[in-house]
Amino acid sequence: MEKFVKINFLGAAGVVTGSKFLVETSEKNILIDCGMFQGLKELRELNWIDLPVKVETIDIVLLTHGHLDHVGYLPRLLKQGFKGKIVGTAPTLAIAEIILNDSGKIHEEEAYKANKEKYTKHNPALPFYTVREAQNTIKLFAVEIENKWIQLSEHISYRFQSNGHIIGATFIEIDINGKRFVFSGDIGRQNDYLLYDPKTPEWADYLFIESTYGNKLHAEDNVENMLTDIIKETINNHGNLIIPSFAVERLQTLMYILWKLYKSNRIPNIPIFIDSPMGNNVLKVFKRFPNSHKLFIQDYDAMCNHINIIQSYKETWETIDDKRSKIIIAGSGMVTGGRVLTYLQQLIDEPSTTVLLVGYQAEGTRGRLLKEGAHEIRFFGKYYPVKATIKSIESLSAHADQQDLLNWMSTIKNIPEEVFLIHGEPTALDVFRVKIKDTYNWNASIPKLSDVKKVII
Repeated sequence: MEKFVKINFLGAAGVVTGSKFLVETSEKNILIDCGMFQGLKELRELNWIDLPVKVETIDIVLLTHGHLDHVGYLPRLLKQGFKGKIVGTAPTLAIAEIILNDSGKIHEEEAYKANKEKYTKHNPALPFYTVREAQNTIKLFAVEIENKWIQLSEHISYRFQSNGHIIGATFIEIDINGKRFVFSGDIGRQNDYLLYDPKTPEWADYLFIESTYGNKLHAEDNVENMLTDIIKETINNHGNLIIPSFAVERLQTLMYILWKLYKSNRIPNIPIFIDSPMGNNVLKVFKRFPNSHKLFIQDYDAMCNHINIIQSYKETWETIDDKRSKIIIAGSGMVTGGRVLTYLQQLIDEPSTTVLLVGYQAEGTRGRLLKEGAHEIRFFGKYYPVKATIKSIESLSAHADQQDLLNWMSTIKNIPEEVFLIHGEPTALDVFRVKIKDTYNWNASIPKLSDVKKVII
């Protein structure tokens, strides 16, 4: 009897976000990641549509890491009938717990605000999921360690391998009937401030590789010099530096760099405020898992003591009213929500304000609009003029660039039977496909959303 594996591309196919790949076999059905779509409205609307598969037949979810676009759909999966285990490394599940609880709270708050202020066509507006649904999801979490083969069934085993990017992040290898399926997750970079270098795969019969920056090389910016200059400009302008930041990794990296700059007398003792309840919780994950990053505990403590960590919304407003020049780091990184909107609502129309974007800005997000020079920006149902200076530092990205991706693949000893390019916008995917062909003479394909690929094993 012919044995085969069916791969369902349920997300991050032809787009960057919404990571979901269902591997169907005769023994077990495995979902790799379960993330939300972000960015363009037509993508976000996909989150409300049930998956086109029998969710109740999924046996297990394996998580590459804890970012929202890899875990944020999990409570909806339970709603559709999933009852299996959700497995990841201990730091990944700690991050996922924070993100799901925070998201549930935000979804509830946004639905309440939309109904109260009537700036939605939905009547009533409903939360995507609630805190309680997030907590029910977390009950299914199960920790597995890195670099250990786990037997899932007679002919299927899997392994997590450390991958940089964020704390706890991994790529996943699955052996099915002697064939190896490698899911890259999001690949980190060499020489990260906080994380160890990514490990790399040695064998891949079927490779699923992210392509977020498949068409780009990161600028060789000197981040510390650029930040120093921007901070000095901010002080000279008697203004505020607002940095929308991802709560996981980026915020902690920025804290570390700013503390390092102060400690080496490269910047004055300008007040620094961290306003991200989720980011504060992620800081605690760094303390809980000291072996998962490079930061010494004494440096961690000194950094946290130097920086003002905001604990309440009342303190947010006190910070806005503080007339001193200051640095404010607040979620979210793509300006899609979070505390940063409150600061921008009050300060984006002031020419003395600088907004510094420090990460990937997906299509359709406010961050992308700001980066592309929008003269006004809409939130809370109103438009606000953009008079602030908008700057960006791309070299802080936690994603591998094109050369990093090629290097990561270079340790694979065989020629994969198939390479699937995922997690990318169309241009990045196509450029990377050609580059792989030119570099390794491997043929790569670009699956579309909802494609199903049948693989004979």
